[in-house]
Amino acid sequence: MTDKYYIDLLVNQGGVDFDAGQQPFYTNDIMSIAQDVKHAVLESGLVRQLQAERNRTLRADVLTRIEMLIETDLRIEPGSASALAQSASVIMLLATTVKFGELALGVQL
Repeated sequence: MTDKYYIDLLVNQGGVDFDAGQQPFYTNDIMSIAQDVKHAVLESGLVRQLQAERNRTLRADVLTRIEMLIETDLRIEPGSASALAQSASVIMLLATTVKFGELALGVQL
């Protein structure tokens, strides 16, 4: 059995997920990092700024600030984060983790 480096409660749609016995589900390693990155971005207020901004240049600035926020996580390799606007309602976050490789997740605006 492999060791798990990072273990976290699984959060789904803003709440903790429970199984039939009312025990919480857990997530680990790269999925735990992805969950932490997503919550950091959502809680920073940058998603709301991106949602409200219509100027293309200022939207690019907010995306850069999101990338910089992602890279403050010590489990992410410096210079590897990117935030891409996929549509008017979804941004794609990409980064490389130190231990587990590539990370990709979408965030709803």
